[in-house]
Amino acid sequence: MADQENLLPRNCSNGFPVAELTNAFVSFLFAASAPVAIILSAGAKGGLSQSDLASWIFAAFAINGVLTIAMSAIYRQPLAFFWTIPGTVLVASALRHLTFSEVIGAYFVTAALILALGLTGWVKVVMDRIPLPIVMGMVAGVFLSFGLDWIRSFGSDPWLTAAMTVTFFVLSAVPSIQKRFPPMIGVLIAGVATLMIAGRAPSIEGITLATAFARPHLYTPVFSWPAAFELVLPLAITVVAVYTPQGVSLLRSAGHEPPVNAITNACGIFSALAACFGCVSTCLTGPSSAILASSEDKSRHWIAGICLGILAILFGVFSPLVTRALLATPEAFVASLAGLALLRILQSAFQA
Repeated sequence: MADQENLLPRNCSNGFPVAELTNAFVSFLFAASAPVAIILSAGAKGGLSQSDLASWIFAAFAINGVLTIAMSAIYRQPLAFFWTIPGTVLVASALRHLTFSEVIGAYFVTAALILALGLTGWVKVVMDRIPLPIVMGMVAGVFLSFGLDWIRSFGSDPWLTAAMTVTFFVLSAVPSIQKRFPPMIGVLIAGVATLMIAGRAPSIEGITLATAFARPHLYTPVFSWPAAFELVLPLAITVVAVYTPQGVSLLRSAGHEPPVNAITNACGIFSALAACFGCVSTCLTGPSSAILASSEDKSRHWIAGICLGILAILFGVFSPLVTRALLATPEAFVASLAGLALLRILQSAFQA
């Protein structure tokens, strides 16, 4: 395949990947906080049971975590895969008049359409012809909301936000410290310490060993024309025309050459696998990929992708336990963490 030409050198510098592990953890928190809440909200509106939601979250993280590890290792690039959030919101509305089996049937048709677009090479042709400033303008518009959420958190939780923000800028202002101690590690420590001092650490009381493990279900799809007309095209558009261009442009701006056709094919195949367990379509995520590629050493970005995939799989296996803890974390903590992690990426997007 032509995409194989984009493989990067497999050599990387020695040393423990502190910055990469930190970026992976921040990227994981970014995906496992508000997006998980969106899944829970969508399922509640659609009348799904707790077991259905647990299976959905398991697939969203465990299945896509395997894909993240595989693609990052093969192409030596930070390729982060999760699920389409706009698609989740769309499904929430569809579940009000469609059965979950009909929605899952639409997932399979969407997966086939995405795979067909990848195999024909159409997506890569379009991506190569879209001017980078236009796509980066779209990225800036999407990421701006995360920056604004960080600013707003000063009003809702000033002490927590201030502690995390001051730590970030102090560590970033001294290059010698920044190289040895990544600022986002300091931000995490400052945030957790502030919560513990204030007695606001998240609680996981009531969770036992028996209920901590996910129990995914295998679903039988039901194919219906109403579900296909309502869901297939919008879901495919969010994957190949929204998420893929954003993720690819961000990775290109970081010096990588993402394999567009392989990414699209992988999204199609793993969308079908995830659908078996009730999860919405798989996509390359812009924010997570951007966080993974935010460290200085480009040759080690793929290591962050591997770390993220491992964390995602663990989250999927222990989704009932981790979901409860994350949803109990103050919104300002997640907002500040995401906003600070994406701050430099947002700056680069505006410059482009």
